[in-house]
Order: sequence, then structure tokens, then C-alpha cells
Amino acid sequence: MNYLRLIRIFFKVGVMGETAYRVNFFVQLFQSLLELGIALGGLAVIFTYTDTLGGWRPDEVLALVGVYILVGGLIGFVIRPGMEALIESVRDGMLDFTLVKPEDAQLLVSAQHVDIWKLIDIFLGLGVLGVALSRLGERVGLREAATFTMMLAMGAIIIYSFWLILSTLAFWFVRVDNILEIFRSMYEAGRWPVSLYPGWLRFALSFIVPVAFVTTVPVEALTGKLTDANLLTSALVAAALLVGSRIFWRIGLRQYSGASA
Repeated sequence: MNYLRLIRIFFKVGVMGETAYRVNFFVQLFQSLLELGIALGGLAVIFTYTDTLGGWRPDEVLALVGVYILVGGLIGFVIRPGMEALIESVRDGMLDFTLVKPEDAQLLVSAQHVDIWKLIDIFLGLGVLGVALSRLGERVGLREAATFTMMLAMGAIIIYSFWLILSTLAFWFVRVDNILEIFRSMYEAGRWPVSLYPGWLRFALSFIVPVAFVTTVPVEALTGKLTDANLLTSALVAAALLVGSRIFWRIGLRQYSGASA
């Protein structure tokens, strides 16, 4: 309950800070609608010439686009701001003020910065997903919906843990911003079904930069394409990254010398 209270306070502070610059809302809205229009326009062009894409039907790919936008909004809302602030605080020594606080430092750096305008992407993603679900109709039952929710939660754990690992590298390297940019570029590939890519790229998008578990796998659960093997693999990857990121974070903290060094 104490952690939830802290998260609520951080969110409130983030809202107060961002609403001081309300024009950012309209900028983000325009940008999000433009990106959505480009994505949907691309799908319309592709399915003009084919009925399936990598074994996926139009409504299934539309659901994938919805999840892609939804997770991208989650990353921009809380994960990216927190991790970028962590990198900067390690660089300038301001992490000292976080470490002397009585609460867990990982929780503090993960939740104390939010970009509330990215909620636009989250709601747009939910809207696109809702349209896709209505078009998929009876093929989506309670079992598929429950499995999808579970896979989406695992995807959120995977993406958070992966970002934490990348950001923790700041304890050893002066600048790791470029690594985060590379991830953002790789995440673009999650807009399409992973089955569309050649084998080596499918492997990279699954086990090197785990984008497939964040976008493709949840939609596979929604559309009945998910196999038991993929479900188990997702659970193992999520657990391994969650534990591994925590261990890596604690190792990184031991390398931190503080602002006085």
C-alpha cells in the first residue's frame, strides 16, 4: 500500500508539471493521430494486394497495431521518462538524493517521472484494439481474453526489465542514450507479425531485443494462435528478465560512486 501511495504521488506531481505546458497536449495529439493514420494507411495499402500477411488476416494485424500503440504509450508514459532520468542522474550524481530516501531505489527511479500526454497513445491503442475485437467477433472468447491479458502483463514486465537493464549500463558507461535509441528503432519492427520476418530476425526480435513477446505474442493469445510452448517461453522470459534486471541493478549500484567522487 505504501508503494501504491508513492506511485499516486509521483503521478500527481507529473500531472501538475505537465499541465503547466498544455500546448504539449495538442502537439502529442497531432503526433499520435499522424502516426496512427500512417500505420492504418499502410495496412490499407498492403491488404489491397493480399488477403493475409505472414499468415495474419487484416483484423488480426489491426489488433497487433493496437497493441503496438498501447505498449508504446506505456513505454512513453512511465518507462522511458524514468529510465532516461536514471541515466542522467547517474551521470551528474543526482542519484545520491534517491539513494538516501527510505524506499526502494529501483521503485523510485522507475516511477518518479511520467509523461502524462502519452496516455493519448494508450487510449488510442485501446480504441484500435477495441475496433479489431469487434471485427474479430465470436472468435474471441473469455479464454482468449484472459490469456491475452496475462500475455500483455508479461510483455509489460519484459519491456520494463529490458529497459532497466539497458539503463543500468549507465553505471559503467558515460553515455548509453544511443542504446535506447537502437531499442526504439527495433521496437518499430513490432508493428508487424514476427512471422513475417526471416528466421534470424525472428530470433533477434524474440531473444535479443524481446519485441515479439511484447506485441506479437499477446495478439496470438487473442486470436487463438498462441501455442503452449510460446506461452511457457513468455513466462520464462518474463521471470528471467525480472529477476535478472533486479540482480543487474544491485550490481550496478555497487559501481556507483556518487556526486562527490
